[in-house]
Amino acid sequence: MCYLSLTRILLVVPTDAEITFADHAGRLYARRYGMAPMVGRLLGYLAICDPREQSIAELAEALLASRSAIAGAVNALDNLGLIRRSRAAGERMDRIRIDLTGPRSMGFDVTEYQEQADLAREGLALLADAPPERKAVLLEMAAFADFLVARLPELEKDWKAHREALRAAGELPHDPLHR
Repeated sequence: MCYLSLTRILLVVPTDAEITFADHAGRLYARRYGMAPMVGRLLGYLAICDPREQSIAELAEALLASRSAIAGAVNALDNLGLIRRSRAAGERMDRIRIDLTGPRSMGFDVTEYQEQADLAREGLALLADAPPERKAVLLEMAAFADFLVARLPELEKDWKAHREALRAAGELPHDPLHR
């Protein structure tokens, strides 16, 4: 084995503590959000890995998982807007990293709640002649979703100002991928 290959292998192997952290993330996201444990493990590992961008092969090796399991988890995280794929010129593989630049990744995407409100209203249309007690769940779902749609833009603005204050105080590093 050449020296460069050995060096690369040594750099990719995560510590036991890093794997434990990824496992804890896997259990948390499975329990709280119904995600497959591998999705949470991948999200946890991407939060701590070095370098921050990893190929599917590197992630599979680090997490002791199959490439297909990693690819499935990457697709799930991509669908949730939690990662960014990139490819350097001349490379034939994607590099994956956590992406906190979009509103979906930070929970500020109002379209999710607009869709929930629309669905609740669709259900309310079906129950137009029903007594208020039968409509109560859908009425509250629509009201709550409308509340979030109205409040999330202001909350996002407050978060961005708070984040910038933390960066200015040196409590958060500047990340060029944040806008």
